[in-house]
Amino acid sequence: MPELPEVEVTRLSFAERIQGAEVTAVRLGKPLRWPLGVEPQQIVTQRVGPVTRRGKYLWLPLDRGGLLMHLGMSGSLSFASAPAAPGPHDHFDLVTARGTLRLTDPRRFGAVVWAPAIDAGAAAKLLAGLGVEPFDSAFTGAHLHKALRRRRVAIKTALLGGDIVVGAGNIYACEALFEAGIDPRTRSDRLSRVRCEALAEAVRKTLGRALESGGSTLRNFRDAHGIAGAFQLQARVYGRAGQACPRCGATIRRTVQGQRATFFCPGCQRR
Repeated sequence: MPELPEVEVTRLSFAERIQGAEVTAVRLGKPLRWPLGVEPQQIVTQRVGPVTRRGKYLWLPLDRGGLLMHLGMSGSLSFASAPAAPGPHDHFDLVTARGTLRLTDPRRFGAVVWAPAIDAGAAAKLLAGLGVEPFDSAFTGAHLHKALRRRRVAIKTALLGGDIVVGAGNIYACEALFEAGIDPRTRSDRLSRVRCEALAEAVRKTLGRALESGGSTLRNFRDAHGIAGAFQLQARVYGRAGQACPRCGATIRRTVQGQRATFFCPGCQRR
């Protein structure tokens, strides 16, 4: 599933090129997770404003309202001046005077939803439960400690929830917990303020490294240029069960939490 780094990398790969472009046509393919919410013809002739991101959502403002986009489990966006004819998994085209923004999504869990504003209508409802952005000044050890004191679940489960901080998807949660030296099975309300400070910094550092590497491509993620991410090649515990820990030499283990694979080092990640 594309997580925050992949969505941000995607945004950066087309945002400048599409900004200011006039919409000339809208093509809908098979139904996505939610309906568009507006007649496609009403979007035509409007211009695209600065593209922003909130969590794993992209917001494309228009002259009147805007489009909230989500890549779902297997989606990707491409932007091309002369795209090929739509294939069976190409379900949305926003055709502009500068090129076509296309959502390709084999599993169709992605979405393109119109809203009158990012803080109104369907957009407001979909974004309402999101936590703080990891690079926002509000994301501190104190914020994390206060939020975790009310949780009696494993710390990795709390990070994946997205209502405390957005962006710590499975691979990044595993890597951040390794960076902070915290066992992913540790109960959230038992983390001290000091360890929360370390974890907040580790989340920022891990996601920053992922952005620099173009995100992670475990299956089919590509940015709008068609370029795959490389962060998975730098992972120190994720996907490395049975190998030696790069920090202490212990054998990395794999377990399952909430139906998601978790990788950690029992030698240097403590409860």
